[in-house]
Amino acid sequence: MRAAVLESYGGRFEVEDVIAPALGPHDVSMRVDATGVCHSDLTMLSGDGFQFQLPVILGHEAAGVVLETGAEVTALKPGDTVISSWCPQCDACFFCHRGEAYLCERRPELTDERRNPTTRADGTVLSSMASLGTFATQVIADEALIIPVTTDLAAEQLALIGCGVTTGFFAALNTAEVTPGASVAVIGCGGVGLSTIQGARVAGAECIIGVDPVPARREAATAAGATHVVDPANGGSVEQIHAITAGRGADFVFESIGRRDTYIQARAATIIGGTTVYVGMYSHSAAALSFSMADLHRPGRLVGCAYGSANVRTDYQRLIGYVESGEFNLADMVTKTLPLDDINEAVELLEAGIGIRTVLVNP
Repeated sequence: MRAAVLESYGGRFEVEDVIAPALGPHDVSMRVDATGVCHSDLTMLSGDGFQFQLPVILGHEAAGVVLETGAEVTALKPGDTVISSWCPQCDACFFCHRGEAYLCERRPELTDERRNPTTRADGTVLSSMASLGTFATQVIADEALIIPVTTDLAAEQLALIGCGVTTGFFAALNTAEVTPGASVAVIGCGGVGLSTIQGARVAGAECIIGVDPVPARREAATAAGATHVVDPANGGSVEQIHAITAGRGADFVFESIGRRDTYIQARAATIIGGTTVYVGMYSHSAAALSFSMADLHRPGRLVGCAYGSANVRTDYQRLIGYVESGEFNLADMVTKTLPLDDINEAVELLEAGIGIRTVLVNP
């Protein structure tokens, strides 16, 4: 198999031949047909997120086909179309049993970076992000991380369901439970934010405000269903959101970037009694937020979001249904495809804010 290997944080990927790990009894070998380059990958690449043992294979949202299964795997078979999930659904722990698989207690074990160690010919052990490491041509992972789906959608679209699209879309439907007629603001209109906008539209929100400094992303927000778009440079995001909502703020405000300043803005842009949802992956180096007791006593909800509160075994297929019915436009979120060898170009596009999602495809 081939993989894009990172030797140092802030460095460049080198695509090389590596040796796949042995297949355990509960493992699945997945051929990676497509894998998205997500903002979370950029955070990990910079070293400002969770730091893996180096060298490491990053990547966590992918789609492909099952090649082989371990002796005790019963729910998957060779030839199945599958999507990876960085959050396992083991169906055996406390949280999975009560319908909160996004909190699966076995996640630390099943996503351990050295659980299924890929190696170089010289014996060097390579870590894998979330025990997936999808910037590769193949993944060996526990069956709880490989989710079967039934669809004819292209792999480059399905790959996005493995992280950003599921997180954003179900942040609106599951986590926040956006209500018909509500006002919604989404700060950050990349892949996650645009998915949240579409989720708010599906939920029946009446006013949907997309906030982003990049003109192309504001245009994409309008196409996704935003009724208003805001350029933060034109007088501040909070002030503009308040102006659009009769001075009160939005009923639901989603922060999809993961920055300290926009976390604070999201809270300030929320109507009293409303819901602020923190969706974006935070920077580990960011200074702590402080809230006064009066802030915390203010009516309303401050909500953390884990994977859109999704149960992947059902919600992946549920999301595919919205795509196939035309209620969710997934195709337009794939703005460029590149081969694995061009992964550094994909990173540069993401850093520059060009496009919505670049997807790496394997022939």
